[in-house]
Amino acid sequence: MLVIHHTGNAADDDMSARQIHLSHKNNGWAGIGYHYVVRKDGSIERGRPHWSVGAHAYGENWHTIGIHVCGNFELAEPSQGQIEALAMLIGTVADVYGLEITDKVVVPHGILMPTACPGSNLASMLRIIRGKAIWYQHN
Repeated sequence: MLVIHHTGNAADDDMSARQIHLSHKNNGWAGIGYHYVVRKDGSIERGRPHWSVGAHAYGENWHTIGIHVCGNFELAEPSQGQIEALAMLIGTVADVYGLEITDKVVVPHGILMPTACPGSNLASMLRIIRGKAIWYQHN
């Protein structure tokens, strides 16, 4: 599964993978729990190597890839760059792992545990993002 997250901080921030890594370490964790970070400008940064177990969806990390999209999507909308980059990333990762892009494979964090993550403004766009990802997977 590919699990979609957002920052969810009070501010609609744009933290780099390194900043998230340091923040997670400051919480006493091993470091960044996500495998990828999609910045506001649509750039994609690596977090944990995708071959390693993440730390982003308690009880579900062993079979998932965590994708963090920067921002608080209860307050703001994802940028067009983020939408396209997320779709391209999903299509690429799904292709590498031979996954079919469905609502059972590409899921919001809130499906796996009680949380508002990835925010209603991003979660409501996942159907469109999945459709774009299918196109990227095949093209």
